Amino acid sequence: MKKNKEMLAGVFSPMCTPFREDKVFLEGVASNIQKMNLTGLRGYFVLGTNGEFKSLTTKERFQVLKTVLEHRSADKVVMAGTAAESTYETIELTLQAADMGVDSVSLLMPHFFAKRMDDDVLSSYIIDVAEASPVPVVLYNNPSVAAGVNIGPEVLRRVAGHPNVIGIKDSSKATYKDSLPAESDSFSVMAGSAGYFLDLLTSGGTGGVLSLANVFPDACATLYQTFKQGRLEEAEKQSRDLVNLNKQVSGTYGVAGVKAAMDLAGFVGGNPRKPIKGLTEAQKRDLKKALLETGFLK
Repeated sequence: MKKNKEMLAGVFSPMCTPFREDKVFLEGVASNIQKMNLTGLRGYFVLGTNGEFKSLTTKERFQVLKTVLEHRSADKVVMAGTAAESTYETIELTLQAADMGVDSVSLLMPHFFAKRMDDDVLSSYIIDVAEASPVPVVLYNNPSVAAGVNIGPEVLRRVAGHPNVIGIKDSSKATYKDSLPAESDSFSVMAGSAGYFLDLLTSGGTGGVLSLANVFPDACATLYQTFKQGRLEEAEKQSRDLVNLNKQVSGTYGVAGVKAAMDLAGFVGGNPRKPIKGLTEAQKRDLKKALLETGFLK
């Protein structure tokens, strides 16, 4: 149990997927990992929303995951998104990811038949996958990209005690406080945004998967360490700065903004995969100006 808590304690980068001419650019993935290995990040969340996993073929997803696993340093944890619309396919993807060597898997809830996704269906989905998975399962609550499907308190009450369900990443500002009561010695609650990361930590949460960690990983990791060292006043200032920074990047432009900011910060970002558009040249200039004004970009 303690090992699972330690696994999720800290800041994860929700890895972006670089493209060149709309094809997955694995060299860019490797370059980003090698640079992030030198930071204070706890690990990497691969094949999530920032990774544009819904825009990747299954073959591409595992190529990206293989590249991350080959280049991650021994001290970094790798969590892979393996969710699909069916329990059957989710288990198949989970088994393959586990066989490749991931430390845990993450499950976004099924949502194509959103009206049918009640507490019973979601609980059964989670438990069935957890029973079949050789590695721990972390839930991923993000109604904004899951047709409004939400992992509510009743679902958490049913599944948080399962020995192979070890936590939740809650990416909803509207619901993360509802997830916090599930925090325990065997279940971790993680923030999905820098916008409420410190509030979650002060309320008993464990860590965060922050899109901003793709751009300024050390700044995000420093906030976590400052909090853990009990320097709350300093942590509050760092958090205010990061919240403002987050608004300038993903808050304004979404994944396209994150990837453009990565380019500015020396990582490989590029454009999202079509049909999502990248930033215009004017938007890139505005973003650079805003990041320079924050002081994070030198």
